[in-house]
Amino acid sequence: MTLSTGRRARRAARREARRALPLRRRLLPTWRMCLGAVLGILLIAVGAFAVLYVIVPLPDPNAQAVAQSNVYLYADGVTEIARTGAVNRTDVDIERIPVSTRQAVVSAEDRTFYQNRGIDLKGMVRAGWNTLTGQGMQGGSTITQQYVKNYYLTQSRTIERKGRELLIALKVDQQRDKNEILAGYLNTSYFGRGAYGIQSAARAYYGVDVSELTLPQSAYLAALLQAPSAYDVKTATPANRERALARWQYTLDGMVQLGFISATERADTAFPDPIDPQPATGLAGQAGYLVGVADDYLVTNRILDSATLRAGGWRITTTFDQDKQDAFARAVHDELTDELDPAARPATDTDVRVAGASVEPATGRVVAVYGGPDYAKQPYNDALRQDNQIGSTFKPIDLAAGLSSHRGSSSDGLPISTETHYDGTSERPVTDAPTPYAPPNEDDIDYGSITLRQAMVKSVNSVYAQEGVDAGLAHVRETAVRLGIPADVPGLDPANTSMTLGTATPSALDLAGVYAALANHGEAHRPWSVAKLERVNPGPGQLDVPDLPEQPGTTALDRGTADAVTDVLRDVIGPRGTGAAALDLGRPAAGKTGTTDANLSAWFAGYTPELATTVGLFRENPKTHAKEPLAGTAGYARINGGAFPTRIWTSYMGDVLDGTVVRSFELQPTEATKWPVIGGPSTTAPTSASPSATLAPSPPAGGTAGTGGTGGAPIPAAPAPTAPRRPTASTGPGTTLPDPVITIVTPEPPTLVPPTRTEPTQSQPSPTARPTSTRPTTEPGTTSPTRTPEPTHSPAPPPTGATKPPSTSRPPATGDPATPPPA
Repeated sequence: MTLSTGRRARRAARREARRALPLRRRLLPTWRMCLGAVLGILLIAVGAFAVLYVIVPLPDPNAQAVAQSNVYLYADGVTEIARTGAVNRTDVDIERIPVSTRQAVVSAEDRTFYQNRGIDLKGMVRAGWNTLTGQGMQGGSTITQQYVKNYYLTQSRTIERKGRELLIALKVDQQRDKNEILAGYLNTSYFGRGAYGIQSAARAYYGVDVSELTLPQSAYLAALLQAPSAYDVKTATPANRERALARWQYTLDGMVQLGFISATERADTAFPDPIDPQPATGLAGQAGYLVGVADDYLVTNRILDSATLRAGGWRITTTFDQDKQDAFARAVHDELTDELDPAARPATDTDVRVAGASVEPATGRVVAVYGGPDYAKQPYNDALRQDNQIGSTFKPIDLAAGLSSHRGSSSDGLPISTETHYDGTSERPVTDAPTPYAPPNEDDIDYGSITLRQAMVKSVNSVYAQEGVDAGLAHVRETAVRLGIPADVPGLDPANTSMTLGTATPSALDLAGVYAALANHGEAHRPWSVAKLERVNPGPGQLDVPDLPEQPGTTALDRGTADAVTDVLRDVIGPRGTGAAALDLGRPAAGKTGTTDANLSAWFAGYTPELATTVGLFRENPKTHAKEPLAGTAGYARINGGAFPTRIWTSYMGDVLDGTVVRSFELQPTEATKWPVIGGPSTTAPTSASPSATLAPSPPAGGTAGTGGTGGAPIPAAPAPTAPRRPTASTGPGTTLPDPVITIVTPEPPTLVPPTRTEPTQSQPSPTARPTSTRPTTEPGTTSPTRTPEPTHSPAPPPTGATKPPSTSRPPATGDPATPPPA
């Protein structure tokens, strides 16, 4: 038998054997079929790759390296805010870049750079696996791939672009020297602060030529490549600062791992603090702050990355209203700046800063922000910073959490309502708290049994510290996050009881979003600032314009709970409330004051049905960026949230709502949280100092300090004014409700420093003694508000027994010295 005959016989035998198998087995492919199919696919893939490798050209780098300006417009789509985006880049040869800088970049971005062939298959597989297993979105791109993306292609995230990137990276690696590729990457990468390329970055962050960069400086610049704007430690949030430092450490560790530096040299390396950002040209006045808010929105929401945005060529229509923006700046100047005298009071009237934001409750649209007086002089956007505690402006969140928790209060075990009574004794230890806490009330006043409504009006610390614990600190935190406070801000920690009194540090814009949700009956919109995104010169080959996200509302609170909180916050803007200065607005409004420990910041957050606005005041050392007390500002011993912040808020809101129809809140509070029955159980507490809508002047030299006095003999108290009737309210058209009888009169609590108080409380001239506004136009069929500000008077000391003398034997008010009680 011949060889060929034998083969035919064996094949025939296999066919016969296969025919004898059941149909199910015959349908399964054999191993020979599978092997043949795999080999066929591999051959086709190799052939296709070879064809693509040949036909895909290496683009001209210069054709894609032309940058254009970005154009920012006000909400009208016509009026220009600013133009930015001219590329700040100076290319340098690889010889001018220090070896340590090159090594730092390789250690941070691509540790196989000198070994790989332009792509790193292992790195791509590893990054894909980490992404699939929930370890975060990872790219796995080499330095060569990133250079190709930056210099030849676009930043779009498509399979087609990624495929071209891989092919071109292979070609570039074959045709270019590694040093040439590294130089191209360093000259095209974005480092933040508008700096493209390592030379511009060296000048922007350290004010030196690239050749003068040190090892630690090089490591920091290399760390910036992962998140250029977010990792700028001079402007980063506390969380991003920690991430930036961790990335710097990672870079140095990589240099040790690759043998570039020794472990000893690594241990001796200290973080090199960069210089402050220098203002960009063309962004003077308010323009730079508005551009910063719009850019932050685009980058944070991953609509554009920093490099694509900074490269320019975009027309960005914002949500900012020019008239409202001008009004905000004017209110700060008229109500605060005009009263400062840095020449006469250099120790207290310098470095005073204001953060503000204004949001439409129904949409979340940001209509105005205040980030500083002039971006050319102060290139820090205070409207976005997250490092100032918000103090008692957090108490409405405590109340909302309590009303929605369905948990009983510690006082009577019944579900928490706005009329639940609590013990208002100053420095009363909080029960069942995770950490020891006994916060003092303003001037150490004991209020006795007091309702949550009255405690909000008087901002009683001891009450809301306990109420927050009763509601459940985890639930309080959850409520805060649902309303709009970022989950990662410092101080929002349910393991620390002091969270209840506002140790959290959201930005002014974050806080405006929270109060906008309350104004919108519990429906929250995340504040947004870009209405339209276009290319300046659209044409073939341009980067695709990404779609802007929808702006849906989410239910943060049920309407009954949100409206109950609003109902209480209306009383804060009352003749006996801490926000009495806002009565000048002359229309329905709700809000809350806040003053933090050691008088380091003061806030007012408030809203009408159509607009929610926050104003924060603080002082900061321009060199060290350390917070400084507000005490002494404008000549007053103490600055509360009811003072300058409320005055600025009132001036701004009065300006922008002037001539508009007066709207009511149309509240529908839950049954358990309505007003108490007039004549029912009431709470009487001692009268004290003037409302917090006042400022405390410094005592004259040689005066005798005493509670409630300016020095010398006490001044008799003026008679309390009669409470006006509430304007048309939520229970139905034409229905009016009287204010409850509350005899407690005390200012917004500033932070006291227990156990010893050395700063006397002085009488305060009222900032509410300005003429009552007559701006509002009443809506047909409604009654215009007729509240009259409380007349200016000099307060008297509380009655005997109303306050406690300072005591050095009393235990500290908090078990955690790092988080003192805000007021």
